[in-house]
Amino acid sequence: MKIKLEQVMEAIETADDAFTYLYDTQTGETVLLPDDIAFGERDEELEELIENAPMGRFLRFPTKYDIHEYSIMEDFVYSLPSGTARQKLVNAICGRGAFRRFKNGIRYHRLEQQWYDYRDQAYREIAIRWCQDQELEYTEET
Repeated sequence: MKIKLEQVMEAIETADDAFTYLYDTQTGETVLLPDDIAFGERDEELEELIENAPMGRFLRFPTKYDIHEYSIMEDFVYSLPSGTARQKLVNAICGRGAFRRFKNGIRYHRLEQQWYDYRDQAYREIAIRWCQDQELEYTEET
């Protein structure tokens, strides 16, 4: 079974603390395991299924901690040509509130589309690397 790269990228794009995103190699589906701390209750049935499944059936998609959004943002800033926009964004990504200042900065300098294209490419590379690490064949069909 091949996994759609789009499926992996979607799990990467939506990664958060509320769910653990898993790939079920048996069904080819993305499974969301809710975090009991975020929701106050557990999905015991799903937890039991995952716990008792054969090794390798459920593969954890990259988490937001594996993705390092800040590093992607920083790489984007340093990929820009030297000039005012780059310098302002270098300053914007330092300290508390970096993400908010970055978003305001790319909007001000009209770099939003360039940023989203850059981020999407980074997510794509993470998705491909994840597939390779899991020894999964992938397809780029939608």
